[in-house]
Amino acid sequence: MIRLENLTKLYGSFVAVDDISLHVPRGVLYGCLGPNGAGKTTTLRMIAGILRPTQGRVLLGGDDVHTNPLAAKMRLGFIPDRPFVYDKLTGAEFLRFVAGLYGQEGDTVERRIAELLEVFELTSWKDELIEAYSHGMRQKLIISSALIHRPECIVVDEPMVGLDPKAARLLKDIFRQFVERGGTVLMSTHTLEVAEAMCDQIAIIQHGKTVAAGTVSDVRRQHQAGDASLEDLFLKLTGGAQVRELVEVLGARGGR
Repeated sequence: MIRLENLTKLYGSFVAVDDISLHVPRGVLYGCLGPNGAGKTTTLRMIAGILRPTQGRVLLGGDDVHTNPLAAKMRLGFIPDRPFVYDKLTGAEFLRFVAGLYGQEGDTVERRIAELLEVFELTSWKDELIEAYSHGMRQKLIISSALIHRPECIVVDEPMVGLDPKAARLLKDIFRQFVERGGTVLMSTHTLEVAEAMCDQIAIIQHGKTVAAGTVSDVRRQHQAGDASLEDLFLKLTGGAQVRELVEVLGARGGR
């Protein structure tokens, strides 16, 4: 469903994303992991068509995001890590606006808006200006807007940021149901426990490159890691193990 082919992004001489190739099939919840600055958000923004690759291409259901953007983006729901919305619209108006971008309007859209607002407990706020919404409420609204046109795939950057535990659990359940019905989810997260519990497959990115990909079991076998936790695998592959050792050494010295 989502295919990255030799995806590269340069900023001058700086290589933000370095020749990444990945395939995320239908019916899979795929996790994109990596330390800060690894290239995860840049990769997701290229998938969403916000950034143009320096080289390579992104295919959504066979449609190239940059040569056939309208067809590709009709398949996609994008949830950024920061909820950018129009403060002077109400919640319902914002969802109508987003639906209109996909050429959808009328009674069907109104029913969909009502469903999403109910699911995310925003019904009582639907006619309030978004400027009055909390950060978590804005995040729920952005998630609703990504689902308004019933996309085939969802790309989400740090999905649990700003959500309370109840809303985070709801979102996990929505993603799982979505993939069980044949949809595709690609998410970036720093929360390894969330990735290990939710994701069918993962890719670990370091310095703009894919250093591991597959199921957690696949990655363990590839790197002869036995039954190591995802956290231990992540630290081993991204250099975090040395940081842990340094902290332990400093802690030991401090205890003397």
